[in-house]
Amino acid sequence: MKINDVDQDYETVKIDQIGIIDPLTGAVVLKDETVEFLMSGFSSEVARFISDFLDGKREDPPTIYRLVEQICEENELLLVKVKIYESGGIFRANLYFTGKKDMMFRNFRASDAIALATFYNIPILVKKSMLKKIQNNKC
Repeated sequence: MKINDVDQDYETVKIDQIGIIDPLTGAVVLKDETVEFLMSGFSSEVARFISDFLDGKREDPPTIYRLVEQICEENELLLVKVKIYESGGIFRANLYFTGKKDMMFRNFRASDAIALATFYNIPILVKKSMLKKIQNNKC
């Protein structure tokens, strides 16, 4: 499958809510019009970065995100999407780059992938089997 091919097993979602559960733990709700996905159990620090990126505060990203940016610039690559999935009870992500050649990096922390996707304003895809239907409570 090529990077630009549509994968029927994944749904594109947007960040609906981001928050901090306690001083150490963050959470994010990803959703589209019909489904949602709640991910928690990642660091509150990453949750703060995601929140800052959503607010347009990109001037001082963490060192690891700057490293990705510098590697991309030096190699004429663009991060174009991230795919979130579950592996052994842990949320993981694949990162998709395009440029001189297409590349995919597998099995990274989902929270960092979401932060990078937010920083670069690129699509976040979640495995459909992980999504929950949104209940419409209309009276």
